[in-house]
Amino acid sequence: MPDTVLLTGASGFIAKHILLHLLGAGYRVRATIRNPARADEVRAAVLPHLAPEAADRLAFATLDLERDNGWDTALQGVTALVHTASPFPIAQPRDPDDLIRPAVQGTLRALTAARAAGVGRVVLTSSIVAVVNEAKGFPQDETDWCNPDLPTTTAYAKSKTLAERAAWEFVAGTPGMQLTTINPGLVLGPLLDDAFGSSVGLVRRILAGKDPMLPDFAFPPVDVRDVALMHLRALERPETAGRRFIAADEPLSMPQMGQILRAEYPARRIPTMVAPKPVLRLLALFDPQVRSILPKIGKVERLSNARARSEMGMSFVPAAEALKATAASLIGRRLV
Repeated sequence: MPDTVLLTGASGFIAKHILLHLLGAGYRVRATIRNPARADEVRAAVLPHLAPEAADRLAFATLDLERDNGWDTALQGVTALVHTASPFPIAQPRDPDDLIRPAVQGTLRALTAARAAGVGRVVLTSSIVAVVNEAKGFPQDETDWCNPDLPTTTAYAKSKTLAERAAWEFVAGTPGMQLTTINPGLVLGPLLDDAFGSSVGLVRRILAGKDPMLPDFAFPPVDVRDVALMHLRALERPETAGRRFIAADEPLSMPQMGQILRAEYPARRIPTMVAPKPVLRLLALFDPQVRSILPKIGKVERLSNARARSEMGMSFVPAAEALKATAASLIGRRLV
């Protein structure tokens, strides 16, 4: 019988692609969702891309990262835990604990339950925001860590940093448990259904021509298919245990994204002009999304993906191609 993997947050954009890769590789998967009504959504998104027998290897468990109920049952017979990322918010919450508490406590709850069930292998979806140290120059790599105490560190960055730190500390005190973290940048790429998060929502906003100008705000993107493959390779390669892996390609600024998409869809009114910083400062008084990115305007965060290339054999989809795949999915599904 194939190994059974518990995949948390299975209704998420990244998690659905991870599920597709796990089932495609022959694993049995117990996928967790907070709302049992979303099981059919996950099945409809993933199973059409697989052989019919894959449906027999997929089961669901209803779990909440903020509650203890059901974790012991869900982890029975499981050989590995894949704990996926929390949503990426464009606007930061008024109360940072709204992100920090569920991220940290949810990660520790999943790891505690895994330890009790004797699960020795864990792959955690973290983020590049847990890597980027704004107090030093670029490029940076997996040896770098975000400083959550800096005044410019967002609530989201704090949540991901503290959750990943908590995971490493937990595993260090748990003999026999091995952890790998995957730290993605802005996750783009094709949609498996009409559900998507804030990263794809950013591309949708540009395609919709909602803004006359775009802020000079740069992201290191990564294709969701590469992120999913890295989770699979982490499970299948024991030598990745105890390691962090950046999943990101070369940075793209929002105006560059606009230029790429304008060239691809010339009939659409896609903005390409750079918004002047004084205008952004004014908008930030009224728009929390603009306010949250203001400290990083004009900065380019370059991160090294050399470890993923050398130790996982990754060859990343170029950032522009990941962007185009996102746009094609959104337009093809009439979501913009």
